Amino acid sequence: MAGFLFDSLYGGLKNVLDLRQQQQSLTAANLANQNTPGFRAKYINFENTLGEAIYGASPVAMQTNDPRHMTASSLKNPSVEEVDPAPWSLDGNSVTPEKEMARLHSNSLFYQAVTKGVAKRLALLKYAANNGK
Repeated sequence: MAGFLFDSLYGGLKNVLDLRQQQQSLTAANLANQNTPGFRAKYINFENTLGEAIYGASPVAMQTNDPRHMTASSLKNPSVEEVDPAPWSLDGNSVTPEKEMARLHSNSLFYQAVTKGVAKRLALLKYAANNGK
């Protein structure tokens, strides 16, 4: 019954929210270490990570006949990329506070959008459970 009410989309949305939480943590660590010599900023490349989870290594989706064929392992263990320091960086630190603040804001907006979508789907289930009242 739970599989009928909560389809695979909920699991995918949970994974996206987990990724966004991981990005939030990385960005907070980047900002906390902006004055640490040699520290390299880290981030999750969402386009590549989500693309790999959906299509695998190939940009063309493969047809599957079993739900176990498509795994979202790249969503559970995303590749974290490091930013190289700018050539003019004297201490080798690659954190740019402005970029990190923009990444923080963007990540927050995406997180809110996904949670709003989940809330709408749950509201539809509640509506159906209450016989349309």
